[in-house]
Amino acid sequence: MRRLLTLVVVAIVASSCAQTVNVDQEKAALMTADAEWAKVAKDIDKFVAYFTPDATMSMAGMPAMTGPKVIKDNMGAMMKAPGFDITWKATRAGVAASGDLGYTVGTYAITMNNPAGSPMTEKGKYVTLWKKVDSVWKVIEDTGGPDGPVPVLSPPVIVPTAAVKWGDAPPFLPKGAKLAVLVGDPGKPEAFTIRLQMPDGYKIAPHTHPTDEHVTVLSGTFRAAMGTTWDDKALGDFAPGSYANMAATMPHYAMAKGATVVQVHGVGPFVVNYVNPADDPSKK
Repeated sequence: MRRLLTLVVVAIVASSCAQTVNVDQEKAALMTADAEWAKVAKDIDKFVAYFTPDATMSMAGMPAMTGPKVIKDNMGAMMKAPGFDITWKATRAGVAASGDLGYTVGTYAITMNNPAGSPMTEKGKYVTLWKKVDSVWKVIEDTGGPDGPVPVLSPPVIVPTAAVKWGDAPPFLPKGAKLAVLVGDPGKPEAFTIRLQMPDGYKIAPHTHPTDEHVTVLSGTFRAAMGTTWDDKALGDFAPGSYANMAATMPHYAMAKGATVVQVHGVGPFVVNYVNPADDPSKK
């Protein structure tokens, strides 16, 4: 965040030779724009409308999100989490002499419920880089970080083999698989562990996740590869005991060779974004 602010300040200073405008007036306008944006923070469509087509948003612990659609997909899922709330307030602004580039700096607070249902709040500081597009201030870069570490709390859980409860996999996965939730809620921003039971030949088309997906093979042979298009030759075979971290936003695909069970853990919400929207079973 410091690096970004430094680059913005340098850019603003460098622009001092450009045509001058009423900087104080533009600072006030930028502070107003930031405040108006904060008012629609929980309306995902209005929220993303402030970004330019190539804007980037970065949050602590998550990969950078580029473009309104990606930001909407990821932030939209987070906003649906129980207890979600987000607020921020700019404390100062800077505007280039040219009047078309500026930044706001301030404090934010994000609240979500932990696994026990109690609210947990992350407080931190942010920097937003703005650019005038058709005389309107638009966000081109938004980033921030917490003032301190926020613990991820999970309840103690012991699940004997006989107590594992299997059910049909959710609609965003192809039919035929069974899923069991061992701890947490994959649909919420909390730690979770699930198991996926797949029949022989079961395939999951190229996709990504907004968060890391930690996969451990329990039985059978789990075949997987990285890439945006399916390629049988690229698939690697992973025997029981194998582990893989499918990093956030990394395109990958997988299938089962023989009846296969994998265990997946991570921090939700667990979202599957198919590279080709037509591959999404929930849309068929």
